[in-house]
Amino acid sequence: MPKSKRRGGGGGGNSRGTAAGAQNRNVQPFSDEDASIETMSHCSGFSDPASFTEEGAEVDEEATQEDIEYKLKGFIDLTLDKSAKTRQSALEGLKNAMTSKILYEFILERRMTLTDSIERCIKKGKSDEQRAAAGLACLLCVQLGSGIESEEVFKTLAPILKKILSDGSASVQARQACATCLGVCCFIATDDITELYSTMECLENIFTKSYQKERNSNGISSTQNTVLHISALLAWTLLLTICPMNEVKKKLEMHLHKFPVLLSCDDVNMRIAAGETLALLFELARESDADFFYEDMEVLTQKLKALATDGNKHRAKVDKRKQRSVFRDVLRAVEEHDFPTETVKFGPERMYIDCWVKKQTYDAFKEILGSGMQCHLQSNELLRNVFELGPPLMLDEAALKTMKIPRFERHLYNSAAFKARTKARSKCRDKRADVGEVF
Repeated sequence: MPKSKRRGGGGGGNSRGTAAGAQNRNVQPFSDEDASIETMSHCSGFSDPASFTEEGAEVDEEATQEDIEYKLKGFIDLTLDKSAKTRQSALEGLKNAMTSKILYEFILERRMTLTDSIERCIKKGKSDEQRAAAGLACLLCVQLGSGIESEEVFKTLAPILKKILSDGSASVQARQACATCLGVCCFIATDDITELYSTMECLENIFTKSYQKERNSNGISSTQNTVLHISALLAWTLLLTICPMNEVKKKLEMHLHKFPVLLSCDDVNMRIAAGETLALLFELARESDADFFYEDMEVLTQKLKALATDGNKHRAKVDKRKQRSVFRDVLRAVEEHDFPTETVKFGPERMYIDCWVKKQTYDAFKEILGSGMQCHLQSNELLRNVFELGPPLMLDEAALKTMKIPRFERHLYNSAAFKARTKARSKCRDKRADVGEVF
């Protein structure tokens, strides 16, 4: 049974105790505890994109939209609260909403307020609050698209993001979030080539420290710093995909011969990030020059083959499996100029990822949007322009329902597939058993 929407007190039975308590203490409208509880109750409504609508239920769209906007206004107000916990919860609530819904009109009217709140939280907040605020800044630009509004957001936030990223005394997690935010927001918003180069230089100053550390016999000393360097490298790689070709050539000369050093890093994620960046650099180099030649190709391919077939026992099985899968693709890119095409399905549409530039871009937005990626691919004009999907498809509810497979049919299909798979595996097991008995 749905809860009552009345905002009054808990009921008449406790009114005497409430009055007595009010005489002994002053109750402020938003104390830390009450505000946090109120915020968390709002946030839970955005925890799952499916929570907005239920399958088969009749929904009043106007009422639902009003309810969402009411919650979002509450979140925006709570980003100014005195309690750090309350501000962080409000930021997370806004992030969850922007991830799972297209809210362009609502955000457009309040972009200055949101930008001010984000800036204040990044400046005055601590690690977790700064991370949440930087993540919200990314989503704000994703919602607004590549126009003057996003450019204003980026111009306001870029100086403080660069300052924190370059501050060695700041939290590593906050610096990591700032690196990602700089990369994504600059990719979306900036038309100023000087600002693009400045942002890339700021990111280079972070991840190039791994070059010197990896040359040392002790390897990279700090795991936390490695995580920061990975975020800076991935953000830099994203921005490299939109650089003019003459700048790409300069970056190739600066970094291509240094990246193989990172393949020896102890951290599997750094090895993977370096490998994928190498594949992208080779792809861009061959686009700019069909006769591109890399001098140390033999040494590089030997390293890549070793990583693609790595069987070191001191490494975790999951890490080895992930690494081998990635480096098989990287080796194909370097040796055979090939890329294994991936298919992404969203609604009635499909997108083909057929090059490393597209893959790096997709991975960057997937990291920001998470489970909301499909929703944004369907309806967000920015992402549809980035991936050349054309204008959003206009489908009515009847068409969407016809494309949706009922839950019972999905269950029957999965059950049949499971039985068929079990039978096939049983036959294989029987054959192996027979072979064992022969020998």
